[in-house]
Amino acid sequence: MYLGKKVRLERILNRTDGRTIIVPMDHGVTMGLVDGLMDMRATVNDMATGGADAVLMHKGLVRCSHRNAGKDVGLILHLSASTALTPNGNTKTLVCTVEEALRHGADGVSVHVNLGDPDERLMLADLGRVAATCDDWGVPLLAMMYARGPEVKDSYSRNAVAHCARVGMELGADIVKVSYTGDPESFADVTACCCIPVVIAGGPRMDSTRDILEMVHGSLLAGGAGISIGRNVFQHPRRVNLVRGLRALVHENATVDEALALVTS
Repeated sequence: MYLGKKVRLERILNRTDGRTIIVPMDHGVTMGLVDGLMDMRATVNDMATGGADAVLMHKGLVRCSHRNAGKDVGLILHLSASTALTPNGNTKTLVCTVEEALRHGADGVSVHVNLGDPDERLMLADLGRVAATCDDWGVPLLAMMYARGPEVKDSYSRNAVAHCARVGMELGADIVKVSYTGDPESFADVTACCCIPVVIAGGPRMDSTRDILEMVHGSLLAGGAGISIGRNVFQHPRRVNLVRGLRALVHENATVDEALALVTS
């Protein structure tokens, strides 16, 4: 691995434990108005204050949200997009380049691929090209990999999630983001098939803080490298404290009860 990529990865992955807390904020392109993302500067500052390792967003948000008076936090620029207004919303297209991301000061980039989509081949081709460019420039690549398509029976199954993780790894990602399978036993097979860090997505909005923490704790027990969770974090009523609790889980090996106490304190 080139030194430049190693240096940038340490802005995303904690150099001591190799784990990370990433908070994605790319939802506006897909959904439009999103609670928690109206004042981006405040949200980024809250995530940094709580102890997130990195935030993830589209290129246009950097100018109104990042690296201001608050604490420093890593930056991942998302390169692919689609909107909820199209019937083909699961087909992602590239809207940014690695070179643009570097000009914006990014520490890494991310690409979203939905395996099983009728246009899967286009997204896989994009992932391969971005991975090659990332290697050229020494930029870490996060691959968001999901099983979503007409032939997918259960997108959270052990086999589907492991397949997603394996594709991301084999096509050149440095970190892969997948759904959580629901229990440490099945998720251990997902992490075992990868030689790169595996982080979990947050999934649907949860009403229970304990459920969020237990999901994260379970993924860590299975060998996961942390989280890339958006709405369940930045829409939480005590979001700064929640990030502190997540940091205790991910980087300090706290129990769920210890993390929950930080959230409610």
